Amino acid sequence: MNTKLGTRATKSAKGQTNWDALKAMPDSAIAFTQDAPQTTPADWANAVVHRGLPLPVKKEQIALRIDADVIEWFRAQGSGWQTRMNAVLKAYSRAVGQQSV
Repeated sequence: MNTKLGTRATKSAKGQTNWDALKAMPDSAIAFTQDAPQTTPADWANAVVHRGLPLPVKKEQIALRIDADVIEWFRAQGSGWQTRMNAVLKAYSRAVGQQSV
């Protein structure tokens, strides 16, 4: 069995994380990899904590018929065109006062 450092202590028999063992593990037992590298305080300096911040508005997927030339223009703007189209519709709804989005 090819077991990496700390794997036995952090996995239960069912294959789920053993959080108590993980919390008790000393930092020296952490196996850093390219996918999970060691970080420094500078890496976290610009991190954003979401606790207390409003969550992003949930999007709803719909089927919508749009003129081909309009879709072509938005797509030509590049990646994120659907987000920009949503922003245009939101701005219009605010401008006409139909809803407070």
